[in-house]
Amino acid sequence: MFEIFMPKLRVNHVFDIDLEGLYEQGYRGIITDLDNTLVGAKAPLATPELVDWFEKVKKIGFKLVIVSNNNLDRVSKFAAPLDIEFVHKAKKPTGASFLRGMKLMGLSPKETIMVGDQLMTDVYGGNRQGLFTVLVLPISVQDEGFGTRINRRLERIVKSRLGKSGLWLEEDKHK
Repeated sequence: MFEIFMPKLRVNHVFDIDLEGLYEQGYRGIITDLDNTLVGAKAPLATPELVDWFEKVKKIGFKLVIVSNNNLDRVSKFAAPLDIEFVHKAKKPTGASFLRGMKLMGLSPKETIMVGDQLMTDVYGGNRQGLFTVLVLPISVQDEGFGTRINRRLERIVKSRLGKSGLWLEEDKHK
């Protein structure tokens, strides 16, 4: 029952994702969350290191879309200077936002990776759509809003249940 919350891959940060390996496996697009996945929830712009990562993503050949539950102002101010398409007020984990992201890239679920920091929205929603899900550690937990804090409590319950079934091993976490 809780397997739907299991990411296919767990890493510390987006920089730790083996982009070349995933591209070789046939993945062609990345849907990524914004807050606490790419930058802290209060960071308005991409860091220079993140800008370099976006360039690497595009150079390898990936298409990229940001899908965020945040509002238009927040997401557009981040994405517009980078010339990255986005979906705001996504209402993840509902499927429509993931489908919209794939449509913007012209890709199918089997070609798409979902990168995010939350099990309850990013991983659960991505898994329900058949995407390759990657869980990153949250960048700035102290900046999270009320809704995300509730999700983090639910995550602890899910991780505990997954651990009891042998699926969530802390020593395997974020290599």
